[in-house]
Amino acid sequence: MYDISYNKWISMSDDVLSKQVGLFIKHHRLEQNKTQKSVAEAASISRSTLSLLEKGETVTLPTLIQVLRVLDKLEVMDAFDIKQSISPLALAKAEKSKRKRASNTKTNNDEEPNW
Repeated sequence: MYDISYNKWISMSDDVLSKQVGLFIKHHRLEQNKTQKSVAEAASISRSTLSLLEKGETVTLPTLIQVLRVLDKLEVMDAFDIKQSISPLALAKAEKSKRKRASNTKTNNDEEPNW
């Protein structure tokens, strides 16, 4: 969890992180050879809003998501995926309560027929 990339991000200020997001958007827009106007229209935002995003200025989260969708970069949302994990103690309790062998229990319906 405390790898080099995590330490890199945690040491950055909010302004620097916002600028990094803006650089990410701009890089992928230019890589796809799309103009600000075309991306903004496809995302249903103004060109000036996209420009603000690329400069690292404050924009709304829905705006960022719309732009990521247009640039086909929604895979960054994988970082927000919550993975359910079980604690080692709960796992040990579950393993302990597991059945180890089958039992041969008779029910009322299993009685031997009276010939």
